[in-house]
Amino acid sequence: MMWFRLEGLLTAMEHDIFFSISQTPDSAGLIPTEQEMFANYFQQLERADELGFGVGWIAQSHLSTEIQKMNSKPVVPHWQGEVGLCTDFPQLAMESFRRTKNIEIGSAVVSILASGGPIAQAERIANTLQLHGLNQEENRKLHVGFSAGRFEFMARPYGITPRNSIEEAAWPALRGQIFMEAGDIFLRLLRGDILNSDMTRSTILRRENFRSDEDWEKVQQAAIEFEGLNAAPEEIEIPKRYVFEDLKIIPQNFRRELLEMVAGTHDPKTQVFLNTILPVKVFNLSITKPEIIDATHERMRESFHPDGGIWERRDMPRTSFVFLNAEQDLTSEQQSAAANAEAKAALGAYWNALEGTIDPSKVQNAAQNALIGNVEEVAQQILERFHPQDRIMAWFDFFNHDSNRVCRDMTAYMEQVVPLVEKQLAER
Repeated sequence: MMWFRLEGLLTAMEHDIFFSISQTPDSAGLIPTEQEMFANYFQQLERADELGFGVGWIAQSHLSTEIQKMNSKPVVPHWQGEVGLCTDFPQLAMESFRRTKNIEIGSAVVSILASGGPIAQAERIANTLQLHGLNQEENRKLHVGFSAGRFEFMARPYGITPRNSIEEAAWPALRGQIFMEAGDIFLRLLRGDILNSDMTRSTILRRENFRSDEDWEKVQQAAIEFEGLNAAPEEIEIPKRYVFEDLKIIPQNFRRELLEMVAGTHDPKTQVFLNTILPVKVFNLSITKPEIIDATHERMRESFHPDGGIWERRDMPRTSFVFLNAEQDLTSEQQSAAANAEAKAALGAYWNALEGTIDPSKVQNAAQNALIGNVEEVAQQILERFHPQDRIMAWFDFFNHDSNRVCRDMTAYMEQVVPLVEKQLAER
């Protein structure tokens, strides 16, 4: 952690780490077994704990990426292998806490639409915190990143599909509204509320929910045909997804002070809405543009739930690919060239896997936002691209299954890059 003075206040740049546990071919075509993948994860986690990373963020996925390619509407038809092996974040979090001493654990992210939906997910998190907090000397937090899920096929078996022609026409916008309904339930149950579906958020679609007049007109036309209307409606109420009588999750008296909530959404309305319930921080992706990051901070300073205190830049972890080469048998110039070659190969493999599902300009932005090079170059890029109060979520295992090398890169980052950045900040 780097401490220095800024505008008269003691502040810090913090360093977290992201673990993808992605069983997909690396640039050389290697696919480890499931057992090897988890052995790699625990090796890297334990090293991260020793090095002083703040939070270990774990990706969560559900259902086989390979099998979904056979579906009528595959979401990632070109993906090879499995996008991720962590299907039960609470269980892996408990084992991760058991194996470490200082690092905190987070999910990036849990889909609250999959695996039973928001009620089941809330109970899982409550139970995890109950067990984690039984030791009264335990002060490490569980950071619950949650979202609708990156890949839509993971929620389809749980009923998150269009139920009629109106929802079919509205689906790209409607899915975000379903997440808001689910988020309402998830957060209020974790808050300790007694809740029924008459009390939860309603979904009413209007023009403002859609990107274009044409998109909205398609939904209006579907409503005319489905409901037998004489004219295009100005708003369309969508029946709730989650219908239930009074309930309250158990356990009830878990240590809520050990819980941090983080939403995986860039939608401003969703960020503001979730913060009417509980303090909910936000994620950004490695491909997020600086102007969106700045706008998010400005918005969250105004809308962050008061129980969370004053919004700080650290409340939005900034994900970054790290392609660092500090191999001792190479010169500085050779390290730089090797790091750039490694980055090109890994990002190329990623693009091939996601072909047709992501804007090519976003992939270019990902390369521009990545930290690539030798120790000096990566340190300089951090100084140029990050605010001194930012919290970096470094991603080292991106399409890289050489766990020993990943651990060497993590070590070089914390023992060489971070001190160099700290030194230069102190001299400013």
